[in-house]
Amino acid sequence: KNIVEHISDPLMHLVRNAVDHGIETPEDNAIFLNIDQYDYFNYGVDNIDKAQSKEGLMEALAEEATRGLAEAEDKYIAYVAATGAEEAGISDSTAITTSTAAKKAIDNAFEYLWNNGVTTKDKVTIYLAPWFYTLFQDKLVELKTDNDSLLAKGVLGLYNSANVKMSNQLHNDGTDDYIIVKTSKAIACCNGIDKLEAYSPEKSFMDAVKGLNTYGAKVVRPKELYIIKAHK
Repeated sequence: KNIVEHISDPLMHLVRNAVDHGIETPEDNAIFLNIDQYDYFNYGVDNIDKAQSKEGLMEALAEEATRGLAEAEDKYIAYVAATGAEEAGISDSTAITTSTAAKKAIDNAFEYLWNNGVTTKDKVTIYLAPWFYTLFQDKLVELKTDNDSLLAKGVLGLYNSANVKMSNQLHNDGTDDYIIVKTSKAIACCNGIDKLEAYSPEKSFMDAVKGLNTYGAKVVRPKELYIIKAHK
């Protein structure tokens, strides 16, 4: 009984405070996001060609086309990141030719994020161009062999508890690749329509597939985003 009373008294105190002071309402953080980008495909395969091909031709083509839509969306999001970062959150154009220089550039990015309130508990992802990854890969913490979920998402390793991915869709201004270091909350993105449909065109002996992807993206927390402008 004494133990129950000892526990319940503080709880009742909290309840009384809640009643006395009312319920706090979080501030509205709503933003307007344009769904103003779109990509599509529409192709057909003659039934004769299909009959002469290996089983699964249409499925393989659909998978490849869907991947193409996803890559186009990734490229746009990378562009939004590159052009939406704050001036203080973009490095000067830098030649990166050694592993040490690559590590220093990434460390500078983390220093910027940490100074702006990002903690080690936030979900941070680093997106590297292939050549930058080659220089930086020896600094990564290897994933455990049973971490299939991260491997399936394209995560190649960890650095400062952040996921490290490699991308061919990063923005390039003709000189520099724009390496991205960001939290999961830095950029808002949304699909308006994501649809894949098989159909049979009229007046033809053909199987066809068409797909559409509409989307939009916006930097909503610029202090949680850092861009490294780097070249070989």
